[in-house]
Amino acid sequence: MLYLFAMRKLLSLFFIFASSQIIAQPIVQTQSGKISGAMLSDDIRVFKGIPFAAAPVGELRWKAPQPVKPWTDVKVCRAYGASPMQGTPGPFGPWTWGYLIPKEPISEDCLYLNVWSGAKSNKEKRAVLVWIYGGGFTSGGSGCAIYDGEAMAKKGIVFVSINYRVGIFGFFTHPELTKESGVNASGNYGLMDQVAALQWVKKNIAAFGGDPNNVTIAGQSAGSMSVNCMVATPLAKGLFQKAIAQSGSNFTRTNALLADAEKEGVKLAAGASIKDLRNMPAETLMKKPSNLRGPVIDGYVLPQHIADVFDLGKNNPVDLLIGWNEDEGILFGPPKKAEDFTRDITHIFGADADKALTYYKANTDDAAAKAQLDLSRDQVFGMPNYRWASIEAAKGRRVFVYRFARKVPATGELARYGAFHTGEVPYAYDNLKYGDRPYEAADHDVASLMSSYWFLFILNGDPNTKGLPLWPRFDTSGKMMMRFDVNSVAVPMADAPQLDLLYTKMYKN
Repeated sequence: MLYLFAMRKLLSLFFIFASSQIIAQPIVQTQSGKISGAMLSDDIRVFKGIPFAAAPVGELRWKAPQPVKPWTDVKVCRAYGASPMQGTPGPFGPWTWGYLIPKEPISEDCLYLNVWSGAKSNKEKRAVLVWIYGGGFTSGGSGCAIYDGEAMAKKGIVFVSINYRVGIFGFFTHPELTKESGVNASGNYGLMDQVAALQWVKKNIAAFGGDPNNVTIAGQSAGSMSVNCMVATPLAKGLFQKAIAQSGSNFTRTNALLADAEKEGVKLAAGASIKDLRNMPAETLMKKPSNLRGPVIDGYVLPQHIADVFDLGKNNPVDLLIGWNEDEGILFGPPKKAEDFTRDITHIFGADADKALTYYKANTDDAAAKAQLDLSRDQVFGMPNYRWASIEAAKGRRVFVYRFARKVPATGELARYGAFHTGEVPYAYDNLKYGDRPYEAADHDVASLMSSYWFLFILNGDPNTKGLPLWPRFDTSGKMMMRFDVNSVAVPMADAPQLDLLYTKMYKN
């Protein structure tokens, strides 16, 4: 009798243990095979390092992403896949804490994505966000701390973050590669990776409780430029319905044409064949001098300049949430003195130089130093995103524009960066806990407000709901935007005239 009691107790403990293991290791069936993840707080399931394409190594270096080979066992997906091949990250100004990828692993074998979901079943059809990281198309990865998806999954969406090839591995262009491609194009492998990830989402996200017909793509900096490319490319048609663009787009017609990019590729190859280059170690390739500039107008992924795609109405239709930051101007080297900067303004704006100097004041050296940062911000981030917003609003699309003006708290030398480039990301996705900064109550209020707006936009294309300050829809007459700061408020876009002038003088045609 004692023996039977002991056996029952043992079996009871076994089933309790087995059940806890099942709960702790959720399993999902994807089209390539079963994967196991992990449980987080509030019943959020996370799956990290899910392969969405074959490893782009060996003969697959500089080829379009290929299908994953299916597997039969349950694949353990509880750790981020390797970040794409790039230099090892180190201390880097305001971006040091929480904004950089892990120091390892870094590998060419990098085509993995991650999913956070609180759905209890695959019938829930939750709205989906697909996050695309920045890094100037030469660095970055989905394993960065501030890209964590748990907080947004708790709000009720399925959060997906993806990897894509960068640098020479993602954007190398060469006549031999164009010839062998089958589509008479080369380069843009990183963009094709993004399309492949979106195709994976379309086919698999329902298994995680997501709705494949309610997908928002979002990104910051080069990630925002990537979002712009995804909205422009015919290859991504039907893969998403909404877009969030944070500080970046491609409306300046500065992307290289295929023929010009091929010439740069020939220079980089320095006589080596593509076979030779594919046999070179990745570290050797990264040391080669290069003028790679990211996406190329290749006639396939990007059929023509992105500005022309939008002007002609050939882009994929989306609702749009878009903006940029107050202090994200960047200067390389010391600022110019007032006299020299005034001369530059005269050269750029010609007969409109006096008007430009009312926007970019140069009456003192200190004023000129600030004006140069403001001009840099407007050239690289403000004008292109404003242009995108204006084009889509004129077509009657739902557009919501923001300006992030909260000076991110910092101590010492970091305090001078203010509302810096990328500073808004942990606020928008409620991830302040990943930054080593002296955040105040006001910062958590801004993060709560921004992430709520972002969630609502992801949900239905409109950030507004009862209980939140009204965020007016952007149009070409009122030009209203939401300004995020200690006191967040909707205001007219006061700098619209200078952005219009900048576009006319520097980029139009």
